[in-house]
Amino acid sequence: MSFAMPTIAEWHQFAVRTGIVVRAEANEAARHPAYRMWIDFGDLGILQSSAKITDHYRAAELVGTQVIAVTGFAPLHVAGFRSDVLVLGALTDSGVALVRPDRPVPPGSTIA
Repeated sequence: MSFAMPTIAEWHQFAVRTGIVVRAEANEAARHPAYRMWIDFGDLGILQSSAKITDHYRAAELVGTQVIAVTGFAPLHVAGFRSDVLVLGALTDSGVALVRPDRPVPPGSTIA
């Protein structure tokens, strides 16, 4: 399988930023178990994401945790829910493990 590699100019249209989950709940309409999350990105405001991270996390324990997400692309609609950002995680045999800062940082901080 081949695909077009993005140019650096295309990459700069996106930003990888930190956010703090302010609300999380099951996305009951999703085909695969997922959470609907509302994430505070500081100056960007509160953006939404649908994330398949149910193997290692419960919705209630996600609230208040920091995540890293890709911002800047057109929203997707996942099972009737608008998803503005892509929350990053590592794919493992037992499910997705969130990628997070190792210490608290302000919401909206750019990942370099």
